[in-house]
Amino acid sequence: MIKTLSHFSEVPTLETDRLILKPLNKVFLSKDYVNWLNDEEVNRYLESGGDYTLEKLDDYLEEVERNPKYFWAIILKETNKHIGNIKIDPIDLEHLFGEYGIMIGDRTVWGKGIGFEASTAVIDFCFNVLCLEKINLGLHRSNVKALRLYEKLGFKKILNNFLEEKSKEQLNDSFRMSVLNKQIIK
Repeated sequence: MIKTLSHFSEVPTLETDRLILKPLNKVFLSKDYVNWLNDEEVNRYLESGGDYTLEKLDDYLEEVERNPKYFWAIILKETNKHIGNIKIDPIDLEHLFGEYGIMIGDRTVWGKGIGFEASTAVIDFCFNVLCLEKINLGLHRSNVKALRLYEKLGFKKILNNFLEEKSKEQLNDSFRMSVLNKQIIK
């Protein structure tokens, strides 16, 4: 059985050809990060965003440090620049599945395969190190670029209407996807 995180240092740094994924913490507090969270185009499909300040982000990152999660800052190796975040949280330790989320905040790197590269590293970690059996995510139907990414990663549609939105129109525009650990699930 997987242990819960008891100390922040247990979140490993992951590396790919172009990226370093470092545990998210207050080191990454920046005006650029706040700007991403307030950028309508960046946060259009996110559950949070739109009213962030440096102080609010500082409080959030402090909470992440106090209650560690598998939550990484995505850093471009070439420039050492923080360009987004990726996480698997929460994780259901009894049923061995986690919830995936990603935000590429720096729009200058959109369309360059960063999401795929970061996601591949995190999914590999979840399946091969944490031994999760499944990773889930929620998606708005109109987020076509994300849908293409998730399908490329092997996610399959599993359920419609998962969000508890206020409007039925919004509710009907959402669905769930999952990818199975092919090494565990036969």
